[in-house]
Amino acid sequence: MKKKTIILTGGGTAGHVSLNQAIIPTLLKEGFDVHYVGSKAGIEKELITTAFPNDVTYHEISSGKLRRYFSWQNFSDPFRVLAGVTQTMNIMRKVKPVIVFSKGGFVSVPVVMAAKALGIPVVNHESDVTPGLANKIALPFVSHIFTVFNETLQHLPAQKATCTGSIIRSELFTGTRQKGLSLCGFDGTRQVVLVMGGSQGSAIINDAVRQNLHTLLPQFDVIHLCGKGHADASLEGKAGYKQFEYVTDELANLLYASDFIISRAGSNSIFEFLALYKPMMLIPLSAAKSRGDQILNARLFKKQGFAVVLEEEQLTPNTFAETFNELLDRSSDILSAMEQATPPKTPEDMVALILQHQKRA
Repeated sequence: MKKKTIILTGGGTAGHVSLNQAIIPTLLKEGFDVHYVGSKAGIEKELITTAFPNDVTYHEISSGKLRRYFSWQNFSDPFRVLAGVTQTMNIMRKVKPVIVFSKGGFVSVPVVMAAKALGIPVVNHESDVTPGLANKIALPFVSHIFTVFNETLQHLPAQKATCTGSIIRSELFTGTRQKGLSLCGFDGTRQVVLVMGGSQGSAIINDAVRQNLHTLLPQFDVIHLCGKGHADASLEGKAGYKQFEYVTDELANLLYASDFIISRAGSNSIFEFLALYKPMMLIPLSAAKSRGDQILNARLFKKQGFAVVLEEEQLTPNTFAETFNELLDRSSDILSAMEQATPPKTPEDMVALILQHQKRA
């Protein structure tokens, strides 16, 4: 019996890929032939081809970038999107998917348009409180869209939107504290603070952390995921401080090794911290640097008692230290709130929901 084919898409940031990474093993177990349509140089290509070199077929297409600011490229990018639609239609005619699952990001736009043109069902997923621009554009072309937050449903057509809650990749729960400590050369006698600035890193968070090392290191060990090209050579070998530019498979172990987390407020990440019961200090991307989705994510988590929040506009070495002390003071209350949270769905749950919309023979 010939395998059914599914096409996954999504990219631009790690957050637009992580759910796809989570569900791929389940899709493979279900007997699907899994194909991924992404950009030629986006982070999605590196993540998917590294994690599934033999199990997933990766297809490169042309795609424009969806900008909220003026750029001369805004005039040429629609033609790249159209080229991407044509390329994707050719891919779909060849592999004949029964469904397309899109996680958003600009590369997903030509994919969902192509699927609609060929009569192939499309299921989207939105992780943030308000829909991203790519998912807004995709709405007329999709069969259904799943959300993480109930609050997102008010922005979407009721007949094609469902809140699933968070979905956590299974491998996240395979980490161990000892392996994480070993990766960093820590002996486990002190509590550990994990700092994450997102897949691209964050210069402003990096600076605030490094300017506070003199107050952090006497009491804590610090794991610092600083972003590619953002390592500080002068701090290599510093006792109690371990910096990584970027990690993939090691992340689960580093999360298990940590007692507190300081991070941006991407939806996928903060729900992972919640699932692992990690008190968190969130520093969301400012509205000047984003569409404000992380600000909404962070404020909702603060409202529910899962986090303390420091807005990027107020971030200084002093406010960083003050907010971290607030995290320490409130950690017991945060853990109590986390224990009352709704458990996340499994990748198997998510796959079952997606496949309800597949094209029937």
